Amino acid sequence: MTSLTVDIRPASSRDADQIADVHAAAWRNAYEGLIPHKSLRSMIGRRHAGWWQRAIARGTSVMVIDMGGLIAGYCTFGLNRARALPQEGEIYELYIRPEYQGIGLGTMLFDAAQASLKNHGCDGLVVWALEDNATAIRFYEGHGGRDIAQGFETFESKPLRKVAFVWQ
Repeated sequence: MTSLTVDIRPASSRDADQIADVHAAAWRNAYEGLIPHKSLRSMIGRRHAGWWQRAIARGTSVMVIDMGGLIAGYCTFGLNRARALPQEGEIYELYIRPEYQGIGLGTMLFDAAQASLKNHGCDGLVVWALEDNATAIRFYEGHGGRDIAQGFETFESKPLRKVAFVWQ
């Protein structure tokens, strides 16, 4: 019998190619039809392997789900960027390869990032999601997030509403 190990760990520079692949696949899956095509293509193109290598080298907090050498997902996190919200920690991104969604990997990654922020002294957590991204909205609501604020992101003159979910 073969067993598969699933590890959640800090990303290393050798993960950059696979993180870029996860990013591209997950963003296409989540945002095609929501974010205008030109903007989406540009945003994905900027996050190539070299971008991820530099981010990791600079000390950006990037955690990955490693399934026997395959990076199935990643998240980035750190201090809350929205000064109007009292929560000290923020998960900036949490993405899973589309073919691995729905089996609990996102929950594992979310819990690990939340625990890391708490271990670093952050009180509370915020996550922003586009309101029209039904999968993300269901995920964060299902994990007990309270929708307490809203904002907008504009892509090619198209404003998209985003919502902030918080945990204490």
